[in-house]
Amino acid sequence: MRLDKYLKVSRLIKRRTVANEACDAGRVLLNDKVARASAEVKAGDVITIQFGNKDVKVEVLTVQETVRKEEAKEMFQYL
Repeated sequence: MRLDKYLKVSRLIKRRTVANEACDAGRVLLNDKVARASAEVKAGDVITIQFGNKDVKVEVLTVQETVRKEEAKEMFQYL
């Protein structure tokens, strides 16, 4: 699954366009490398998102195309 879509589906970022812009600005790292929005995400990957002066680091547990709001938290685990 594409990185920007994963960020939206997992609800780490609310909108796919915002996730796309964050990737273009270099604020999203996939396995400690700056990632493009089209990068493939798979289970076991580590995503770091820079929100201003705060970094959010998560490990991908599952990749699903659609998920209910209550189950979105089960797609990743905070590090």
